[in-house]
Amino acid sequence: MRDVYQIWLSALLLYLEVIETLHQRIISMVMQDVQPQTINGIDTHAVTELLDMVVQDFTQGITKFEVTTAWAGGTATATRVESWQLGGNTLPRKFTIRTDEPEEFCGGNTAPNPQETLMAAMNACMTVGYVVGCAMHGIELEMLEIESEGELDLRGFFGLDDTVKPGYDKIQCTVHIKGNGTPEQFQAIHETVMATSPNFWNITNAVSVKPSLSVE
Repeated sequence: MRDVYQIWLSALLLYLEVIETLHQRIISMVMQDVQPQTINGIDTHAVTELLDMVVQDFTQGITKFEVTTAWAGGTATATRVESWQLGGNTLPRKFTIRTDEPEEFCGGNTAPNPQETLMAAMNACMTVGYVVGCAMHGIELEMLEIESEGELDLRGFFGLDDTVKPGYDKIQCTVHIKGNGTPEQFQAIHETVMATSPNFWNITNAVSVKPSLSVE
């Protein structure tokens, strides 16, 4: 009788141990579902949700950005950002982007000039790609910096020579990155950014711009 009791007790203890293990696993799974995993300041679960939303309905990923730039005296401008659209929904934003030219360009030198903000916009857009790409691969970044530079010939701006373009022949861009990823991982992310960064694409490809004039 004692042997039967011991067998029954051992079986009960084993059953309780299995139940406790399953309980802990369930709690762990639930916590993973409800707690965002943040890497490099990016909520990777939120990125996955956004990606899934676009996969299920591409119209939810259609975005529209718009700005209004006003003259602010001299060579200075103030650009208003008031809203943007995602999936057909208008979302409010309130920002002002200011530019000015250096004193050598007859400006007040109160803000970066349009060329600097152009390259800054490209760098910033690429930065998002690197940061999100690394986060989704579980790579923690220690440093990320992008240097961009380009030369303009003012003969093009002043219309002195039809053979001289007013824009850049090339923009040199160098990405400095450091983290716990392998060189192969960083190279793969770099190639993805080069292929998918909107502003890198906008700079390196011809975009149709349709200006119109309204005299008031």
